[in-house]
Amino acid sequence: MKKSRIWLGVGIAFVVLIGAVAGTGWFLAHRLDGQVKTVDVFAGLDERPEPANEAAAGAMNILLLGTDGRTGDKATTGTEATASWTPGEQRADTMMLLHLSADRRSASVVSIPRDSWVRIPGHGKAKVNAAFSEGGPRLSVQTVERLTDVRIDHVAWVDWAGFEEIGDLLGGVEVYIPETVHDSARDRTWTKGTHRLSGEEALLYVRQRYGLAEGDLDRVKRQQYVLRSILGGLRQSVDPKNPKKAYDLLDIITRHLTVDSGFSGGDLRALALDLARMPSSDLTFFTAPVAGLGKEGAQSVVHLDARKGRRLWTAMREDDMESWLAKNREALTDGTVS
Repeated sequence: MKKSRIWLGVGIAFVVLIGAVAGTGWFLAHRLDGQVKTVDVFAGLDERPEPANEAAAGAMNILLLGTDGRTGDKATTGTEATASWTPGEQRADTMMLLHLSADRRSASVVSIPRDSWVRIPGHGKAKVNAAFSEGGPRLSVQTVERLTDVRIDHVAWVDWAGFEEIGDLLGGVEVYIPETVHDSARDRTWTKGTHRLSGEEALLYVRQRYGLAEGDLDRVKRQQYVLRSILGGLRQSVDPKNPKKAYDLLDIITRHLTVDSGFSGGDLRALALDLARMPSSDLTFFTAPVAGLGKEGAQSVVHLDARKGRRLWTAMREDDMESWLAKNREALTDGTVS
């Protein structure tokens, strides 16, 4: 069966879970650190956005990318990976921007639909996922920074292969389907009710767009919904009395994770502790404001809402997501999705 190119931002799961490594000893922590691949993403980038003020400088913005990993490690790792990127050999079908507040009391995950019609520096207008295909994580950073005027502090991306392993190790991923829907592309019917999906089934679930009222936009909501479910399972699995399971989960995640070269293992562990202390209610999920669906030539695209988007990105740049969320509660992905 063809594997999904979609990943659900397991970078978040990684930073949540890695704090549990302390219970297994520093030797194992360093061993796991060694499995995380790194790429020099930011060298040479200029004309980058700056935080709106000194207080906002303490916030952190992490670009999370999901790739299909079709070319293996050679295309995604090593200090020369970005410079020698081969256009078209990799795709990022999932793009999320994780914003952590300066006080680390809240975090927001904003999905940018893969079909968003945006300007790609040096390439004209195209779907946003073309940035990774044409120029890897560096061009993805340039594209998102130009789109949002938000400075990206770190990048993390993962391939699909670890998703099934994590889902199965957790004993499945629980989802609720409000109405029976049929995926004509895969001839799969999802019946109304609560289901516990294997890793492979969860991939099929988050890949569906045919049969859903809003197509790719509903698929984005499914990604967020399943990610929330996985995070719940991960937190329940972090048991000090069972460090082996935590290690097994971390082993899977770190084997499939690549980060920018400035994102050290120590940074990840510190971030993990911040997220682990954060109540789940303070981790919000939503999608960048959309004006509508349309066509550009033969391509079906998503047109972002520039006016509403400016308000969102300004709030993120000023580290004032609380005010934005208070006025836009309807934008949040709730506990039930199509």
